[in-house]
Amino acid sequence: MENAEKWIDKGIEFITEYGPKVLGAILIYIIGSWIIKRIVKLAKKVMSKSNYDESLQRFLLNLISWALKILLILAVIGKLGVETTSFAAILAAAGLAVGLALQGSLSNFAGGVLIMIFKPYKIGDLIEAQGVLGAVKEIEIFTTKLITPENKLAIVPNGAMANGNIVNYTAEGKIRVDTVIGVAYEEDIKKTKEVLMNVLTSQEKVLKDPAPSVNVLELADSSVNFAVRPFCKPEDYWDVYFATYEGCKLALDEAGIEIPYPHEVQVEK
Repeated sequence: MENAEKWIDKGIEFITEYGPKVLGAILIYIIGSWIIKRIVKLAKKVMSKSNYDESLQRFLLNLISWALKILLILAVIGKLGVETTSFAAILAAAGLAVGLALQGSLSNFAGGVLIMIFKPYKIGDLIEAQGVLGAVKEIEIFTTKLITPENKLAIVPNGAMANGNIVNYTAEGKIRVDTVIGVAYEEDIKKTKEVLMNVLTSQEKVLKDPAPSVNVLELADSSVNFAVRPFCKPEDYWDVYFATYEGCKLALDEAGIEIPYPHEVQVEK
């Protein structure tokens, strides 16, 4: 009987001492979970209005959710009377170790986040970066995938993309096609310019605004070189590039204008 009373007294003492803490921890967990859901929902709404990339939205929302849940768990543990200082130190040490081990990946991740937020390029854009020219196929968290003119897949780390120079040929909606055509010194410059300009104005994919131009670029060793520069839409770049060279050759031949080429001179001994 005495043992039973002793255990009852201990039970009452335990409930008196820890009951409020447990109830408080449960209340903190319930209220905290509700607040976290509201915060995540609000963050999602803000990101949707700001036109954040979908993959970036999911990642950031998960990151926010987990960070808040960790803080909630620490608050619950603290309410139960458990010392959280050591626990927090362990988490910090583990985070530091993971961060050092994944330093390169974290740099690429940060670069991917910056690219998705500031959008220096988007899928379909023709860009040049890190020595690679190509159309953007995919923008992932860690890498950007480009399709080169040779139809090769180039995978470039986002850390390098975010910290390097990027030339976006698509951003302005128009691109200049730079070609150089050389003719013999004996040929008439005005006539040559007229023939070359007709080649440009006859192409459907060459834009009228900005207007194409033909100008003397340089007086080379064996030819007068003309800068032949039409403008077109970025997606028509290669069509206009190849059509310009072919059209100029055919038109110059038809007009009887000579295109110089290296001659091999035989020297009699």
